[in-house]
Amino acid sequence: MLCHGNICRSPFAAALLARDLALAGVLVESAGFMGPGRPCPPEAVTAAARWGVDLAAHCSTLLTNARARAADLIVVMDAGQARAVCDYFGRRPRDVLVFGDLDPAPIATRAIRDPVEQPLPVFVESYARIERCTAALVRTLAGSLR
Repeated sequence: MLCHGNICRSPFAAALLARDLALAGVLVESAGFMGPGRPCPPEAVTAAARWGVDLAAHCSTLLTNARARAADLIVVMDAGQARAVCDYFGRRPRDVLVFGDLDPAPIATRAIRDPVEQPLPVFVESYARIERCTAALVRTLAGSLR
């Protein structure tokens, strides 16, 4: 799971996905394009708790060449991130998924809104969308993980 700074969207998405795929033995990690070692903002921690996710101890991790090469699938939060993964890390477009494309609800944009430096309701809105997309991805993967 990948987002810009790895302090809001991708750690939450990774935690949900890891929880849902734990029995299948799938390794789920998160990373970002900048600033390793940063904690999640308080609003992220508060919003994530509504879904039973604890982000209090999370610190951002940088996407490296080794991580990008090792991943079977890279899930990003917007199309620009997908292009960056392909351009800078040499991944094929088929290896990268824009997470918002899985949203079963009507959408205005493919991108999952970055809630950083926004009030708590924006985090809740973004996290609700991430939860819907996670559920859709789990349903999609369920057949191939059996």
